[in-house]
Amino acid sequence: MAQQCTVPAVRARKGGVPLVMVTAYDAPSARIADDAGVDLILVGDSVAMVVLGYEDTLQVTVEDMAHHVAAVARTHPRPLVVADLPWLSYHLGEADTVRNAAALIRAGAQAVKLEGGAKRVAVVRALVDAEIPVMGHLGLTPQSLHAMGGFKVQGRDAAAARVLVADARSLADAGCFSIVLEGVPDRVARMVTEAVEVPTVGIGAGPWCDGQVLVFHDVVGLEDRITPKFVRRYGSLKADAVAALGAFAEDVRARRFPSDAESYHLPDGVSLAGAEVEVGELYGGGAAAVGGI
Repeated sequence: MAQQCTVPAVRARKGGVPLVMVTAYDAPSARIADDAGVDLILVGDSVAMVVLGYEDTLQVTVEDMAHHVAAVARTHPRPLVVADLPWLSYHLGEADTVRNAAALIRAGAQAVKLEGGAKRVAVVRALVDAEIPVMGHLGLTPQSLHAMGGFKVQGRDAAAARVLVADARSLADAGCFSIVLEGVPDRVARMVTEAVEVPTVGIGAGPWCDGQVLVFHDVVGLEDRITPKFVRRYGSLKADAVAALGAFAEDVRARRFPSDAESYHLPDGVSLAGAEVEVGELYGGGAAAVGGI
């Protein structure tokens, strides 16, 4: 049996074999990710958009996240389970942040992730002091989409690149064991990666990070409405599912399903004689009592 992935094991992969992280939200996808041998499962607040039908990530709560974390954790996966702290769960002070993170840890996460740079140092330190491992998240931070003016690539000039490097160093110094870099130019991601002693995990950040993450539904082709530039699809499960359900519908309408082999039968010798029941008896009080059925 493969060994459980831990926070120290992730930190030790800096500059080594790239880390593989998959964003997943439920037990079936967690089992698949585990069987595939990924290193980390991120239970992301992107569940809002991918699974729950919202337009952004701002709609999910700590309770929502705990629900999905618990579903993943019940599979006892070998990968490290990291849970996103949702919007407004770590913005109102250190005590509030620790309390919300603890809810996700109790649900089964082994670490939490939060967005933002130097301004998050105080809450990162508070979490680390509470023995809660923290993953940072810089660049395109979806919880800041209104402040950024949408989902836009970040760090496109020298000044912005310097800020990202400084933010990454601040997070690492505060105790983050890893940092996600999302939506930044590849050369900038390389600068950040070389500037910190903890692993970086990229999504839309080029090949020079210490690992990569994609959403389960994107990788296997369950989600195909939007295809970001950084997504590579390795399957077409939505097409397969549509074809399968279409075939099921055809068989039902043609009375080919269920077959005799797919139906239950009475044991030999069992008779239904005398088992007929009037409709009124089923509902109690006769036909008049059930509206003349």
